[in-house]
Amino acid sequence: MSRDLASGFVAPAYGHHSLADLVPAVASALGVPGFASVPGLRLPDGSSYVVFLIDGLGSELLRRYSHAAPFLSSLVELTATAGVPSTTATSLASLGTGLLPGQHGLVGYTARIPGTGRLLNHLQWDKSIDPVEWQPHETVFARLAATGVSVTTINKREFSSSGLTVAAHRGASYVGADKVGERIAAVLDASGRAPSFTYVYDSDLDWTGHKYGVASTAWLQQLAMIDAAAEHLREELPSATRLVVVADHGMIDSPRESRIDIAAHPDLRAGLALVGGEARFRHLYCRPGAVDDVAAAWRSILGDRAEVLTRDELGEAGWLGPLDALVTDRVGDVVVACRDDNAVMSSADFPYEDTLIGLHGSLTPDEMLIPILVA
Repeated sequence: MSRDLASGFVAPAYGHHSLADLVPAVASALGVPGFASVPGLRLPDGSSYVVFLIDGLGSELLRRYSHAAPFLSSLVELTATAGVPSTTATSLASLGTGLLPGQHGLVGYTARIPGTGRLLNHLQWDKSIDPVEWQPHETVFARLAATGVSVTTINKREFSSSGLTVAAHRGASYVGADKVGERIAAVLDASGRAPSFTYVYDSDLDWTGHKYGVASTAWLQQLAMIDAAAEHLREELPSATRLVVVADHGMIDSPRESRIDIAAHPDLRAGLALVGGEARFRHLYCRPGAVDDVAAAWRSILGDRAEVLTRDELGEAGWLGPLDALVTDRVGDVVVACRDDNAVMSSADFPYEDTLIGLHGSLTPDEMLIPILVA
């Protein structure tokens, strides 16, 4: 590829120390046959593992605001990367399947349903879309369970049969737990079996960052509460049970002056059939024959505020890994990855998104670098 994509971006470390490699690394540490060790993620051996995922806690954020999270900051950190885009649906699918985004096919917050003019929101889903058909590969959770490992997912009750849960985490026993105390109790019960793998998820820090921004008083207080919960969980677990704290992505605040709205720039709408993705990583679906013109217009208008790639260029960059045939048409004909704190809004398509302060999805260090904390 002729353009330099390295400046200001972190490439995903697929196959070495990315989020997709974590559960295979845990399986290797559990001694499960058929799972080789992961070179960049060597975890201590054990018969019971708990993975606690804190949505939105990037490595750079934890380092910058370590005073609010003394317990988490004291742990041994193996820095890893999210996949691309650095967003919850993509990351949770990578964690649960052990696959790269171009394989599992959850390629963003929203993506086109091939053959239609509609988007699938991977968090809210669409009842007309079968999640097993959308993501047909066996999950790594199911592979573990098939070997006799007790595999449990602990999350809010409302997510028990969601499209994302079925697509990304099927094969595990599901325990619905809405409160922190419930979740900790469920973890203690599930992890008491051996061999076992227990996955527990908390979304509150991410929600707070979106609404109030990272480093806001609310976000720092929420980080302190998460830190206390993680410390309490470690204290309650038997010493022989391994606890790994991880994140799905980080976050960056995008001020109003760093945002550009497609609705205010007719040249950005020209040639487009559909706008998807999210503000930091847009998928642009073009009308027939318009790809080159769309890419040129977006590069001209955005300049150094974003990296604009055609789908072919995206493939060369390797950001999603290899694209399965089933996935290709879900990916934008053109994708836009924002640099610094810039964001591409589409108030006509996603009005709520423009009310958020904290955003993620692109390849900056604040979004891509995630901690793997071993306690």
